[in-house]
Amino acid sequence: MSEKPAQAVFAIEKLYVKDLSVEVPNAPQIFLERNAPEIGVQLTTQSSPVSEGVYETIIKVTVTAKIGESVMFLVEAAQAGIFRIEQVPEDQLEAVLGIGCPNIVFPYLRETVSDVVSRAGFPPVLLNPVNFEGLYLQQQAASGSATSH
Repeated sequence: MSEKPAQAVFAIEKLYVKDLSVEVPNAPQIFLERNAPEIGVQLTTQSSPVSEGVYETIIKVTVTAKIGESVMFLVEAAQAGIFRIEQVPEDQLEAVLGIGCPNIVFPYLRETVSDVVSRAGFPPVLLNPVNFEGLYLQQQAASGSATSH
Protein backbone atom coordinates (compact mmCIF):
# COMPACT_ATOMS: atom_id res chain seq x y z
CA MET A 1 0.00 0.00 0.00
CA SER A 2 1.54 3.31 -1.07
CA GLU A 3 0.52 6.64 0.40
CA LYS A 4 -0.49 9.36 -2.00
CA PRO A 5 1.74 12.42 -1.68
CA ALA A 6 0.03 15.26 0.14
CA GLN A 7 -1.64 17.80 -2.13
CA ALA A 8 0.01 21.21 -2.24
CA VAL A 9 -2.11 24.02 -0.75
CA PHE A 10 -1.96 27.63 -1.91
CA ALA A 11 -4.73 29.91 -0.70
CA ILE A 12 -5.17 33.65 -0.28
CA GLU A 13 -6.28 34.29 3.29
CA LYS A 14 -6.37 38.11 3.18
CA LEU A 15 -5.26 41.07 1.03
CA TYR A 16 -4.96 44.43 2.76
CA VAL A 17 -3.30 47.84 2.93
CA LYS A 18 -0.72 47.58 5.71
CA ASP A 19 0.54 51.17 5.58
CA LEU A 20 -0.39 54.23 3.53
CA SER A 21 0.82 57.81 3.49
CA VAL A 22 0.27 60.66 1.06
CA GLU A 23 1.89 64.06 1.32
CA VAL A 24 1.30 67.19 -0.75
CA PRO A 25 3.90 69.45 0.91
CA ASN A 26 3.59 72.39 -1.51
CA ALA A 27 -0.20 72.65 -1.66
CA PRO A 28 -2.02 74.75 -2.65
CA GLN A 29 0.58 76.49 -4.87
CA ILE A 30 1.63 73.22 -6.54
CA PHE A 31 -1.87 72.87 -8.05
CA LEU A 32 -1.21 76.01 -10.13
CA GLU A 33 1.83 74.35 -11.74
CA ARG A 34 1.25 73.41 -15.38
CA ASN A 35 4.45 71.45 -16.08
CA ALA A 36 4.35 67.67 -16.08
CA PRO A 37 6.04 66.15 -13.05
CA GLU A 38 8.91 63.69 -13.07
CA ILE A 39 7.72 60.53 -11.34
CA GLY A 40 10.11 58.30 -9.40
CA VAL A 41 9.13 54.84 -8.16
CA GLN A 42 10.98 52.65 -5.66
CA LEU A 43 9.61 49.18 -4.95
CA THR A 44 10.60 46.39 -2.57
CA THR A 45 9.06 43.05 -1.61
CA GLN A 46 9.44 40.89 1.45
CA SER A 47 7.86 37.70 2.73
CA SER A 48 7.94 36.20 6.19
CA PRO A 49 6.28 33.33 8.04
CA VAL A 50 3.29 34.21 10.25
CA SER A 51 2.60 30.73 11.62
CA GLU A 52 2.90 27.14 10.43
CA GLY A 53 2.09 27.15 6.70
CA VAL A 54 1.00 30.83 6.72
CA TYR A 55 3.09 33.62 5.20
CA GLU A 56 2.78 37.38 4.76
CA THR A 57 4.04 39.05 1.59
CA ILE A 58 4.42 42.83 1.55
CA ILE A 59 5.14 45.08 -1.42
CA LYS A 60 6.29 48.56 -0.43
CA VAL A 61 6.35 51.40 -2.92
CA THR A 62 7.41 55.01 -2.74
CA VAL A 63 6.12 57.24 -5.54
CA THR A 64 7.58 60.74 -5.72
CA ALA A 65 6.37 63.37 -8.22
CA LYS A 66 8.60 66.41 -8.61
CA ILE A 67 8.65 69.49 -10.78
CA GLY A 68 12.23 70.64 -10.66
CA GLU A 69 13.11 70.54 -6.97
CA SER A 70 9.51 71.00 -5.79
CA VAL A 71 7.75 67.88 -4.57
CA MET A 72 4.28 67.69 -6.08
CA PHE A 73 3.28 64.63 -4.04
CA LEU A 74 4.82 61.71 -2.20
CA VAL A 75 3.00 58.41 -1.68
CA GLU A 76 4.28 55.58 0.47
CA ALA A 77 2.20 52.43 0.43
CA ALA A 78 2.60 48.89 1.73
CA GLN A 79 0.14 46.38 0.31
CA ALA A 80 0.15 42.95 1.92
CA GLY A 81 -1.29 39.51 1.53
CA ILE A 82 -1.56 36.56 3.88
CA PHE A 83 -1.17 33.23 2.12
CA ARG A 84 -1.64 29.65 3.28
CA ILE A 85 1.08 27.59 1.63
CA GLU A 86 1.40 23.95 2.62
CA GLN A 87 3.01 20.84 1.18
CA VAL A 88 5.19 22.89 -1.18
CA PRO A 89 8.75 21.55 -1.41
CA GLU A 90 11.25 23.73 0.47
CA ASP A 91 13.25 24.43 -2.70
CA GLN A 92 10.12 25.84 -4.39
CA LEU A 93 8.74 27.79 -1.43
CA GLU A 94 11.10 30.76 -1.88
CA ALA A 95 10.04 31.15 -5.52
CA VAL A 96 6.34 31.00 -4.57
CA LEU A 97 6.93 33.72 -1.94
CA GLY A 98 9.20 35.79 -4.19
CA ILE A 99 7.24 35.55 -7.44
CA GLY A 100 3.74 34.07 -7.02
CA CYS A 101 2.61 36.04 -3.97
CA PRO A 102 3.87 39.45 -5.21
CA ASN A 103 2.13 38.83 -8.56
CA ILE A 104 -1.16 38.48 -6.65
CA VAL A 105 -0.59 41.47 -4.33
CA PHE A 106 0.70 43.92 -6.98
CA PRO A 107 -2.62 44.74 -8.76
CA TYR A 108 -4.09 45.78 -5.39
CA LEU A 109 -1.07 48.00 -4.70
CA ARG A 110 -1.43 49.53 -8.14
CA GLU A 111 -5.10 50.34 -7.46
CA THR A 112 -4.30 51.76 -3.99
CA VAL A 113 -1.63 54.12 -5.38
CA SER A 114 -3.81 55.25 -8.28
CA ASP A 115 -6.75 55.90 -5.96
CA VAL A 116 -4.81 57.83 -3.32
CA VAL A 117 -3.05 60.01 -5.93
CA SER A 118 -6.39 60.98 -7.48
CA ARG A 119 -7.88 61.64 -4.03
CA ALA A 120 -4.93 63.98 -3.41
CA GLY A 121 -6.11 66.00 -6.44
CA PHE A 122 -3.74 64.74 -9.16
CA PRO A 123 -4.19 62.61 -12.28
CA PRO A 124 -3.89 58.93 -11.28
CA VAL A 125 -0.47 57.29 -11.41
CA LEU A 126 -0.56 53.81 -12.90
CA LEU A 127 2.41 51.73 -11.78
CA ASN A 128 3.99 49.83 -14.65
CA PRO A 129 3.82 46.04 -14.47
CA VAL A 130 6.69 44.49 -12.51
CA ASN A 131 8.58 41.35 -13.52
CA PHE A 132 8.75 39.72 -10.08
CA GLU A 133 10.47 36.66 -11.54
CA GLY A 134 13.28 38.88 -12.85
CA LEU A 135 13.51 40.71 -9.50
CA TYR A 136 13.58 37.40 -7.64
CA LEU A 137 16.36 36.04 -9.86
CA GLN A 138 18.36 39.27 -9.40
CA GLN A 139 17.99 39.01 -5.62
CA GLN A 140 19.03 35.34 -5.72
CA ALA A 141 22.10 36.18 -7.79
CA ALA A 142 22.98 39.14 -5.55
CA SER A 143 22.71 37.07 -2.38
CA GLY A 144 24.75 34.26 -3.92
CA SER A 145 22.05 31.74 -3.19
CA ALA A 146 21.12 31.12 -6.81
CA THR A 147 21.62 27.47 -7.56
CA SER A 148 22.35 26.12 -11.00
CA HIS A 149 20.63 23.00 -12.20
